[in-house]
Amino acid sequence: MRDTAPVTTTVQLRRYTIEPGRMADFLAWFPTLLPVRASFGFRVVAAFADEPNDAFVWAVEHDGDEAGFRAVEEVYNASPERARAFETFPGCVTGQLNSFVSRVG
Repeated sequence: MRDTAPVTTTVQLRRYTIEPGRMADFLAWFPTLLPVRASFGFRVVAAFADEPNDAFVWAVEHDGDEAGFRAVEEVYNASPERARAFETFPGCVTGQLNSFVSRVG
């Protein structure tokens, strides 16, 4: 018999403040990060550039609960793959707020 229990998915909303005039630099770099995240099981739900307000907002999800998300993210953050992706990071994020969110509707 197949296990039909629903898979828990945890979503983290990530909000960045981008240095004025540097959004293009960030947007050129951002796609290089996605395959690295994906290799650790993370999926981008959505990403938005709010250029008039120098803000970038994206949501990333991972199967499992919040503790599992945090555990995988810790491994991801310490990985050489992530370090390589950040070698070309333009250094234009001046603020960041991350939080776990729940789907509604």
